[in-house]
Amino acid sequence: MSIKSISGITCLVKDLEKTAAFYDALGFRVGKQEDGLVKCYVNWFWVDFIAEDQADTSAYQAEAQVSNRGAGQYLHLKVDNVDAFYESILSNGMKPDGAPEGNRSSGRSFVLRDPDGYKLVFFEKK
Repeated sequence: MSIKSISGITCLVKDLEKTAAFYDALGFRVGKQEDGLVKCYVNWFWVDFIAEDQADTSAYQAEAQVSNRGAGQYLHLKVDNVDAFYESILSNGMKPDGAPEGNRSSGRSFVLRDPDGYKLVFFEKK
């Protein structure tokens, strides 16, 4: 038995429209949209965003009630130039948790939280 790849994740969100706009501004491709669901892509990797008030399974409904959803999770996204990407985030009115940290030889990164508090780590590694 072996795992072949990681294809995507699912996140419960409060406001699908706001979430789709946020991820679109970051450069994700917004794909399938239907009642209670928006699917966004980077290359082949997908994120399903499900409106928490329209969760259609008992597991999702239970998860929608958890107050610290996503605690301890970080989604890492590689960019070509972390400093330039950071500046573009700022120019879009987004507020990262801090400026890029690290050094150019081992890599630099910064964290940005999405509208529901999910943590995105943008990194550059030489």
